[in-house]
Amino acid sequence: METSREITIQAKKYDGRVRKTWTGGVLSESDDVVVLVARFEKAVQHNDLGVIEAGTVSFEHFWFDHWYNVFRFHRPDGTLLAHYVNIAMPAEIDGDVLSYIDLDIDVIRWADGRVEVLDRDDFEKNQIKYSYPADVIEAAERALLDVLSLIDNGGLP
Repeated sequence: METSREITIQAKKYDGRVRKTWTGGVLSESDDVVVLVARFEKAVQHNDLGVIEAGTVSFEHFWFDHWYNVFRFHRPDGTLLAHYVNIAMPAEIDGDVLSYIDLDIDVIRWADGRVEVLDRDDFEKNQIKYSYPADVIEAAERALLDVLSLIDNGGLP
């Protein structure tokens, strides 16, 4: 896959602390969304997805006005592993760095159609720990409903 450039992605906690960093190639970008592709060079143990094999490809969609981002994981043989959705504040980009604030709630839509909502307990704990304002809590809850509706209607990228 041809990409226009490489950028660094930073997943942050609400206090601005960087939790994860990786690089991806830009497949497309507009005023609304950046679509990236990344390949796992080595196997990774993921808390929710299990072992992500070396060679797995991730197509990553980051919107500047949506309170979520979507990762579409394909196994090395090209078959779909899952869609993984982070409920998160809208992404921001500054030069070659894209960042977002992860708000803990995750949604997995497995290739067989099963859907799991994860880490609501972390969201509730972190509301207190980081003093999430009411508008952030409301936006995260709305985003979760939007994502579940997208899944029901086959609208994930």
